[in-house]
Amino acid sequence: MTNIIPAIDLIEGKCVRLSQGDYAQKKVYNEDPLEVARMFEDHGITHLHLVDLDGAKAKHVVNAKVLERIASKTDLMVDFGGGIKTNEDIELVFDCGANQATIGSIAVSNPELFVSWLDKYGPERIILGADILDDKIAISGWQEITQIELDDFLTKYQEKGVQYVLCTDISKDGMLQGTSIDLYKRLKHQFREMSFIASGGITYLHEIEELSKAHIYGIIIGKAFYEGRITLEDLENFIVHGSRG
Repeated sequence: MTNIIPAIDLIEGKCVRLSQGDYAQKKVYNEDPLEVARMFEDHGITHLHLVDLDGAKAKHVVNAKVLERIASKTDLMVDFGGGIKTNEDIELVFDCGANQATIGSIAVSNPELFVSWLDKYGPERIILGADILDDKIAISGWQEITQIELDDFLTKYQEKGVQYVLCTDISKDGMLQGTSIDLYKRLKHQFREMSFIASGGITYLHEIEELSKAHIYGIIIGKAFYEGRITLEDLENFIVHGSRG
């Protein structure tokens, strides 16, 4: 089963989208993220990807109150990412009601801390964030591109017991020009034990169909929804009729 996972990106508590992670290219879509989350839930969506862009920049969780509102006032399974750098950050995120935490930068800069969270909270609650540009891992809200190859990164953490991986192709994100279908198919074939969440550039319904058939665990929908390329009715059809792989 493939999960359709809408994304809500947060800046100053508002629902926004960026293009290729560029904070200068910000567009506000809704002042109230809870309203957006409830709209998704009303159409049968069960999962939500909540991204604290302020937190990613500030290097600590900023929008915890928004998470708490959404988690307490909906039944959505929320995964929260952005700014989770310390034990206090991840405790705050789970205390505020997140079902899962997406961790990227710390898995690069402090692997021991990341593995300690994996051990403490369990692999079902920790999602490894693998944001890439030209197959290299990016961190700090995509402000820094490392020299770490994606496959090496995944191999290392597969051995540590990571189950969920959210992989974003930055070059595609927010551009409405399609996603990297071949990348996700290859990753699923190569790392069979891992559950991949595809993110970045999902624009067309046929991409959802292809990724579902490839048994990709989750598909994040962002700008395509907010710009009207993919509608709630379209997403409903995938949920109800089960083009889920």
